[in-house]
Amino acid sequence: MAAPPAASPAEAAGAAGAAGAVVPRPAEPAAGAVVAPPGAGDESGDGSAPAAQARAADATPGSGGRSGSGGPAGRVRDPAAPTSLSPSRAGDFMQCPLLYRFRVIDKLPEKPSEAATRGTLVHAVLERLFDAPATERTAPRAKSLIPGQWDRLREAKPELAELFADSDEQTAGEKLTRWLGEAERLVERWFTLEDPTRLEPAERELFVEAQLDSGLKLRGIIDRVDVAPSGEVRIVDYKTGKAPRPEYAEGALFQMKFYALVVWRLKQVVPRRLQLVYLGSGDVLTYDPVPADLERVERKLHSLWEAIRLATETGDWRPRPTKLCGWCDHRAVCPEFGGTPPPYPLPVRAPGSGGV
Repeated sequence: MAAPPAASPAEAAGAAGAAGAVVPRPAEPAAGAVVAPPGAGDESGDGSAPAAQARAADATPGSGGRSGSGGPAGRVRDPAAPTSLSPSRAGDFMQCPLLYRFRVIDKLPEKPSEAATRGTLVHAVLERLFDAPATERTAPRAKSLIPGQWDRLREAKPELAELFADSDEQTAGEKLTRWLGEAERLVERWFTLEDPTRLEPAERELFVEAQLDSGLKLRGIIDRVDVAPSGEVRIVDYKTGKAPRPEYAEGALFQMKFYALVVWRLKQVVPRRLQLVYLGSGDVLTYDPVPADLERVERKLHSLWEAIRLATETGDWRPRPTKLCGWCDHRAVCPEFGGTPPPYPLPVRAPGSGGV
């Protein structure tokens, strides 16, 4: 029995509501107050350990963190059926069901990339900057954090060293210097979009998880949560790339509406604003959700999950070729490129035997 066609990114975005607006101006500040969803920090008491664990689980398979490179000592976890859904993995399935299989079930390793690792580094710097008193949250202070955070990343993931490996030490050093300079420019640009001296985030790198009435478990990591004195919640996500063209704004907002749904189900509060800060282009994309938006997203996620469950049970994971295939690490095992996927590692039910 073949899996039903997965929803396309456009369909998923369309289910999430009206388009947001790109606003190339500094974002409005919001005063902070703790807004920790119940259970977000149960494993460690403060949410930090769950956040790190979820980053690793949600990154590229056999990998940890935002950069999608290697797990502990390069270990790849055993294949297992999916048990929860995150924005990244939902996006994978909508982009290409076979990619979802390779990442979530087979957990095939992927090479670290300069762009993704730079994103991890910049996120770490922006998070740590808020440890400083408000008056000390300056661009020079933020840039001074880059070397230390890069050292921490390399210690946690030694395989990142291969990004700048070169037989010529001078060339390798020049590549690293150029890459760190690009990270500095992204950090500097953030100060033209937001004023950290006027922000006191309620949460940073917040792990959130909610189980819907259907049993579907949603999880993810929110970069920043601001809470105004009035109690209004703003969810903020940093992007080190460029803002999408208006016709693609819906796809960009899918992740944010996913987070808004989780917060709504946890706290019974619809976030007042969703905000994407694009450091690559200096734009801010904002959207103010309403319950009807989030209900549509919830229905879309249920449909996606049913398709994922069916594909998991039948082993029918179909590739969906697009121009994004050029960046995929798994072309050697993809039928679209003449490859053969590894043997399916999970039990498969016979067609017509029932189930989803």
